[in-house]
Formats: sequence, structure tokens, C-alpha cells
Amino acid sequence: LVIIWSTVGVSCLYDKRSCTTPRVRKEWRAFSTYEKAEWIHAVNCLSHMPHDPSLAPSVDPSVSLIPPVNASGSYYDGMNYHCYLTHEPQIHFTGQFLPWHRWYVYVFEESLKNKCGYTGVSPYWNWTIDAPDFYESSFWKDSDPESGLGGWGDPNADFSVPDGGFNEFHVSYPSPHILRRNFTLRPFDSPILPPAFFPDPEKEANSSFSASAIEMVLESSAGDYKGFQAALETFEGAHSAVHVIMGGDLGGACPINAPSNCTPGPTWSPNEPLFFMHHAMIDKLWYDWQHRNPENANSFFGGSVQALQSIDTYDQYPNGGPPFLSLNSTMPADGLFSEITIGDVLDTTCDLLCYIYE
Repeated sequence: LVIIWSTVGVSCLYDKRSCTTPRVRKEWRAFSTYEKAEWIHAVNCLSHMPHDPSLAPSVDPSVSLIPPVNASGSYYDGMNYHCYLTHEPQIHFTGQFLPWHRWYVYVFEESLKNKCGYTGVSPYWNWTIDAPDFYESSFWKDSDPESGLGGWGDPNADFSVPDGGFNEFHVSYPSPHILRRNFTLRPFDSPILPPAFFPDPEKEANSSFSASAIEMVLESSAGDYKGFQAALETFEGAHSAVHVIMGGDLGGACPINAPSNCTPGPTWSPNEPLFFMHHAMIDKLWYDWQHRNPENANSFFGGSVQALQSIDTYDQYPNGGPPFLSLNSTMPADGLFSEITIGDVLDTTCDLLCYIYE
């Protein structure tokens, strides 16, 4: 394996030190059977650890319209609850989307290590490999109970994952259930989706994350962080398409026994462990874009308020309207881990994060 570590244009901000031995994140299929089993074991370990009482919701449930904290849930559930709180109003379609998810995947990896003895790195999932025939991809064929991710959900059992290392993966929100996956090729064909934001209801989701589609995203104008994020996060784009083609928990579908206030959407997507592999891939694309052109390296721009009132406001502010964020803006943590700034995670090779992608 040859790692080409390019630092073109990237510099550690605020006099941070460049780390000397960065960890190398690998694609899931590059993991050995042992490495796969270790990651799956550690994720399951977090799902059996007790609730962390330090979780302090920053958004009142009466505003977020999600269930109150379930103190009988697991540590894994608590990390997901934090994501529930921040995802919709603060993270999606604002300037925090890429830096916050970079930090979230990192702290998840640190939890696997510190609480469950994990010794590896965060895997990423290169779904462009699977895009040509997503449903039949070999990615879903590993049913090994120790090292396999398992396949599609059983339609006769609430689409719960029937095999692999997550076939008994219990989650608490929005109500207790077993991890679900439900393949949906045309997820944008729904009468509840506003046509202005979803103009192509017949679009097959896997076309949004093909290798050619992703290359177009990476070729976004040099230094145009706003345009790059918009191309990646747009409603029918790669980020959303991977979520909704999987349906179930990653797609944010409500389980059969969900409370009446469960609104379908990405709010519930971190229930699925593949969420972290998916967002490691999103992070890798940002990393690749940062290293593709010197003007991209420290580029950042975005607002703190979603501008989704109309397609016109979205077109003007696809990654958030004013007040605008800066590299000194703090990202929410809800008591589960330290709050840091956007600037702290702009470069993965500084002493805080200290990782690269193969």
C-alpha cells in the first residue's frame, strides 16, 4: 500500500502543530477480517454501555419535537440523540455541515477507543463502487456474525437487519426497535416532498453518487466552499441519496411502533452504524477537495441559519444565511464531549485530529 500524503496549501491554523504520524483511514473493503470484526464489536460495545448522564440537550424537546432523553438507553443512543438535536436546525444546510460531521465521526472513533478498546481507525464507505448495482452489490452479502455488515432488512419483520454483526442491534429512538434497512431506488418520488426542491421525482438515487457524479462535485470551482458544499448536500445529491436509498434507519424512516410525533427524515439516521462510514466518506470528499487545489485548502464560508423558506432563498444561501459563521464559531456538543471551533477541524493533519485518507 502506497500512501500519497499531499499537504498542498493546507496549513495548521492558530499555530497548531502538524502531527508527525497521522492515522490512515481506509475503505471498509480494505479492512482485514479481523479489523472488520474489531470495529463491529466496538460499535456493539457502545450500544451496550449505559447512558451518559452528562448529555444536556441544547434544544428543548418542545422545540425540536423529538422524544425526551431516554435514560435507560445506551451510550450509543446518547450520541445519536445529540445528533438528533443538532442535525436539522443547526447542521444541515448551514456552514456547520462538513466541519461538524468531521468532528462527530472523530469523537465517535475516540469513543470506540476509549470506552471499548478499539485499536483501529474509522472506516469509510466508498459507495461509488456500489452505485452501478446498489441492491445487488457484494457490500451487502457478508452475513458473518462477527465481521459482516449484514444485508437488507426483512420486510416481514419491520425491515430489521436479518444477519451480520448488527442483526440484533437495538436502538432507543424514536422508540425502541432493531436496526432497519429498506432499499428504495426512487426515494424522491413522494407527494410530501416539495417539487421545487425535488425536481426529478423519477431519479434513481444511485445516479447521484456514481463515480462520474462525484468527480463533478470535486471539480467545483477552486476556493468555492459554498458551491462545493451545495453540490454535495443538495436535496437530490450524493449525501442525501445514500441516506434515502437505504431507507430504514439511515433514511430516517419511523418504525412501526414510533410515537405520533415521529417525523420521517434524516433526524434518526445515526441509528445505523453505517452512518459513520457514510459520513467518513463525505469527510474524505471534503479532504480530497481541500487537497485538489491550493485555493481549496483553508476555504470556508457558510451561514448559521437555514434558508429553506423558498427555492430562491435556498439558491442564494444553500449552506445557510446570516448571521454568518467564522472559523472561530463553536460547534454544539450537548455536554457529551468538548466544544471546539470550525477552525479546529479545518485541517485533519494538525495535532487535534491527526489522520489522513488512503
